[in-house]
Amino acid sequence: METHKQLTIGLFGFGVVGEGLYKVLQQTPSLKASIKKVCIKHSGKKREAPAELFTTDRDIILNDPEINVIVEVINESGPAFEIVSRALKSGKSVVSASKKMIAEHLPELLQLQKETSASLLYEAAACASIPVIRNLEEYYDNDLLHSIKAIVNGSTNFILTKMFEEKLEFQEALLLAQQLGFAESDPSLDIEGYDAANKWTFLLTHAYGIVEKTENLVFSGIDHIHAGDAEVAREKHYDIKLVAQAKKLANGKVAAFVLPQFIRQDDHLAFVKNEFNGVVIESGFADKQFFYGKGAGSFPTASAVLSDLSALRYEYKYEYKKLYHHTPHELTDDFYVRVYLSFDDLKYIPKEKFQSIEEWHADNERKYLIGVIHFRDIKGHTWWRENGTSLVLTPDPIIEDMEVRKLKKKSLELAGLI
Repeated sequence: METHKQLTIGLFGFGVVGEGLYKVLQQTPSLKASIKKVCIKHSGKKREAPAELFTTDRDIILNDPEINVIVEVINESGPAFEIVSRALKSGKSVVSASKKMIAEHLPELLQLQKETSASLLYEAAACASIPVIRNLEEYYDNDLLHSIKAIVNGSTNFILTKMFEEKLEFQEALLLAQQLGFAESDPSLDIEGYDAANKWTFLLTHAYGIVEKTENLVFSGIDHIHAGDAEVAREKHYDIKLVAQAKKLANGKVAAFVLPQFIRQDDHLAFVKNEFNGVVIESGFADKQFFYGKGAGSFPTASAVLSDLSALRYEYKYEYKKLYHHTPHELTDDFYVRVYLSFDDLKYIPKEKFQSIEEWHADNERKYLIGVIHFRDIKGHTWWRENGTSLVLTPDPIIEDMEVRKLKKKSLELAGLI
């Protein structure tokens, strides 16, 4: 086996990331990697690269025996999966940045990697410049991995930062994010939480061996958060962040979700502002590690693609150790969460479902409460995202059964007030 394999690349997509990679490769000759051909959708656009580099015919790249690596950085999930499948079946290694495609097709991609023994790497698909997948894959035994929580979407984090630090309304902050290129013209995938949830599906695979579809995760975005929620957070000395979280419970199963959350000022994630991402991993003996870096943009994402290309020179593959070499963990919805809810009308809130209500504020036009509720009363229900209701988790939101019994004893006797 060659220790320094020569990489001849077929690149699909020449947008922000593709062009970034092209420029980065020109500055890293030591990598021994060159782009032979780039497949694009529209041939008419002016691009800062020689015209002969480009083609609109994917077969020219996929059928070229000299091309041994496919780098796929296009936006559409269906075509991306077709390209990646064909490349793996023809024995070519693949580097992808398409989180939606990976999330939607993870079981098939796992099977293809088994059948073909070809390598599929996708560090760039989650957290851009932060090497989170490789670290989960190589460094953390999942019996020792207590929890992982992360800010994995730079667009929503930018918007929340502006709402907090400049007191902008949600729509103003969104418009600014679009003007600066941190949010798409159609920002729904970001602000409704789909992008973060897609990334969380395959990060759960590398962390705990869990293979689950995005739609089976409980997630929401930041589109229900009111300026009043930010005001309450400020009063309590919290920030609000869209946090992806997974935690191993006492019974060995895993609680996981992507939801807005109050963050204490001394929490590592409070440090993560604007378009940056951050990951906090807690393990048995090493306590907490904090990873921080740019989560989007041309060069940060290209740097992750570059790292994967570098690993391919040594025939590196994901071993999916938590899935194949351990007993994979299971997701559970049998736990409680402490939540902050703000709303206009109490009649839409199933107050009888709460185990305890610890705070209750009804003075203002907009009311709020903080209480403990079973996760199943959120999962599979929509009341918490309808009728102007806003749900934000409190710090350390996951509560297990024994703790709830104690809480019930201590619960404020608010039944008469509500």
